[in-house]
Amino acid sequence: MKHDTPAVVLGAGMNGLGVARSLSRARVPVWLLDPDVRRPEMHTRAAKPLKIAALHGEMLIEELLRLASTQFSGLRPVLLLTQEESVRTVSRQRDRLSALYRFSLPSPETVNALQHKHGFQRLAEHFGYPIPPLVRIGGPADLPELERLRYPVVVKPGERHEGYGQQFRKAYRVASAAEAAELVRRILPVMSDVVVQEWTEGPDSNIYFCLQYIDRHACVTASFTGRKVRSWPPQVGGTASCAPAPDAHAELSALTAGFFQSMGVSGMAGMEYKRDARSGQFRMVEPTIGRTDYQAEIATLNGINLPYAAYCAELDMACPASAEAVQPQAWRVRSEDEQSAALQHQRPGDGFDNVGAVRDALWRATDPLPCLVQNWQRIRRALHARSLRRLAGAQPAGSKS
Repeated sequence: MKHDTPAVVLGAGMNGLGVARSLSRARVPVWLLDPDVRRPEMHTRAAKPLKIAALHGEMLIEELLRLASTQFSGLRPVLLLTQEESVRTVSRQRDRLSALYRFSLPSPETVNALQHKHGFQRLAEHFGYPIPPLVRIGGPADLPELERLRYPVVVKPGERHEGYGQQFRKAYRVASAAEAAELVRRILPVMSDVVVQEWTEGPDSNIYFCLQYIDRHACVTASFTGRKVRSWPPQVGGTASCAPAPDAHAELSALTAGFFQSMGVSGMAGMEYKRDARSGQFRMVEPTIGRTDYQAEIATLNGINLPYAAYCAELDMACPASAEAVQPQAWRVRSEDEQSAALQHQRPGDGFDNVGAVRDALWRATDPLPCLVQNWQRIRRALHARSLRRLAGAQPAGSKS
């Protein structure tokens, strides 16, 4: 069945590409919006690319309002978000957009609370969900709080922050209160909102995630559980590769649905967990609300099309029953997965024993341009760097550039 109402995917990258491909499978017309039309993902055959000025802030709202009266006039497309900053912006301006686009978000108060690690911590503790102890550091006066924790710990920003991301890694694993205090002191001048949380022991393959779509009636219409195979960087980075985790699905799907339903959450929702290597208990790490997850395409590859579930819900259509893949399929970002495997003295195939196929996040024979464009861009950059080195080497000694 071919659909007439388009979907607008806000933000390219691996996330947006996976969403576009998922919707295209269901014969949904897709527009992929991003400020950088040179991104390899913008060359997918699954979507029409459209350049916009920004992915967050007032400039994004102005672009969406303009497009609603021009490109999408009279269509009221389904709006799907891929970035936290976009969720924050759309949440704040939902009254200006809801008559022009179809989307579902929790209340503004819930969005604000769950997008902040300390806000999520307080809610999880209040409702009795399993989560490691955490302290929030807003200035030097809070540093004594570090003594309350059991080490090692993980140090990370309280919420996404551009200045932080330009100078520091996503997260740091540290072994002592003194080491944590030294790191936090370096971060505070850049960002006065740092959280320090007790580390849950176990390898990256102990990290699980449950991705769901919850409709406006609080019903979970689609749910998928997976686990990481490797992260990049190892232990503290994002998903480099992942695989289905059917053995944990019943437990984590119920735990995830219970938490989000108690919060009154509707729309896209996901929860990351880590299984404690000592106790075997799953502990909550962080939630995702209002947007798709970076690795969400693995659900589609295994028969659970979350973007299409969202599309159907917004149009008051019955969501088709999930169709399990003939063979379980894994998903990976090849370059990051290979780097992670090499650093941990693993073979690239390690961790994929129980899957039928490992699908590349970028390369598809049926949609080759994103990968081909990325490779061509890498070749151009390498040739340019080589040319600069030759020019530098050809300069006479003592000459000024």
